[in-house]
Amino acid sequence: MIKLRLKRFGKKREASFRLVASNSTTRRDGRPLQELGFYNPRTKETRLDTEALRIRLGQGAQPTDAVRALLEKGGLL
Repeated sequence: MIKLRLKRFGKKREASFRLVASNSTTRRDGRPLQELGFYNPRTKETRLDTEALRIRLGQGAQPTDAVRALLEKGGLL
């Protein structure tokens, strides 16, 4: 099953996240199938690749709770 999840990157205590599509059995920071966006919780900056997200959701990808909130905020769900 493909999951849409957040992948952490950045320095200690200054985390940023990439929104990625990956298999549900892979690690959080493992190699993703596709990168779909970016989220910075400190500045609330969000960039989403809407076309790629629509394609992945159409294929049956399941977003995590945090990703679902970002997608609802962006107007995709």
